Amino acid sequence: MGRDLATAFPIARQTFEEANDALGFDLAELCFRGPEEQLRLTEFTQPAIFTVSVAALRVLAAAGATADYFAGHSLGEYSANVAAGAIEFAAAARTVRRRGQLMQEAVPAGQGAMAAILGMPLDTVIAVCQEASREVGAPVEPANMNTPEQTVISGAAVAVERAIALAKERGARRAVLLQVSAPFHCSLMQPAQDALAPVLETLPFLPAKVPVVVNVDAALVSEADALRDALVRQVTGAVRWTQSMQLLIAEGVSNFVEVGPGKVLSGLLRQIDRSQKCGQAEDPASIEKLLAALS
Repeated sequence: MGRDLATAFPIARQTFEEANDALGFDLAELCFRGPEEQLRLTEFTQPAIFTVSVAALRVLAAAGATADYFAGHSLGEYSANVAAGAIEFAAAARTVRRRGQLMQEAVPAGQGAMAAILGMPLDTVIAVCQEASREVGAPVEPANMNTPEQTVISGAAVAVERAIALAKERGARRAVLLQVSAPFHCSLMQPAQDALAPVLETLPFLPAKVPVVVNVDAALVSEADALRDALVRQVTGAVRWTQSMQLLIAEGVSNFVEVGPGKVLSGLLRQIDRSQKCGQAEDPASIEKLLAALS
C-alpha cells in the first residue's frame, strides 16, 4: 500500500519518511511489504491509511489541485483536517496511532462486533437496534450511516447478533457481521474517547483554510476548537456520511475526489446520488488520470 506512490513521487516518499520519524518505526516497510497480520492491527492500520492518504494529497497539491471542501470518513477526518491546514501531519500521525491503540484497548477482544445492514431504512435500523438492546441488556447502535440503504451497526457482540436476526426478520436485504478488531463509533468506545480527549487537547489546531465536513454533525466547520471537539466526539458518535455528502451536493459541489487507498467512498457516493461522479487519487495511474480530467 502506497509503494507505487513513494516510488513515483518524491513528495510521497518524503511523507513516509516523516511518518517513520514521527512514529519511531518503519511504517513504510510495513505498508509496502507487511506482514499483513501486523498491518491489520488497528494501531498500525490507522496511521498507515492516514499516511498514504496524505501522501496522495500532497502529490495532488504539488500538481496544483485545490479543493473547496474536505471530508473524511471516520479516520479520514484526520487527513481532511491535515488537508485543510488545521493540523500538522507528523503530530497528527502520532495522535492517529494513539487513537488506534485506545480504540483497540477499550473493549476486550471478542466482546464487541459490527455488522452491515443493507436494504433497510435508517429509522427501521434504529428501531431494530433499540429492540435488540432491550432484549439482551447490552448496547448496539447505528455507527456509520453510509448510504440510504447501508447502515453499519456497532456494539456488544451478543446485541449485534440479535440485531442481525431482527433485521433479517424485518426485511433487510442483507445483514452481515464485519471483520473488525473492535466495535467502533458506539458507546462502548467511551473509555477510548475519554482517554483520547486529553491527547487531542495537546494537538495544536489552527482554523481550517477551507471548511471540513465533520462526521458527527454532518456540518461545515472551520473553527479550530470545533474541529478538535468533533474528533473527540466521533469516537463514540456515528459517522453521518450520507448527510455529509448530501450537504456538499447542496453546497454545489460537482467534482468529488477520493484521496487515499481504495474506492469505498466512491462507491458510497454512487449509492447516495447516482448523478455524482467521483475521481480517485490512490496511485500514479489514478492520479495522472484525475489531473488530466481536472485540467
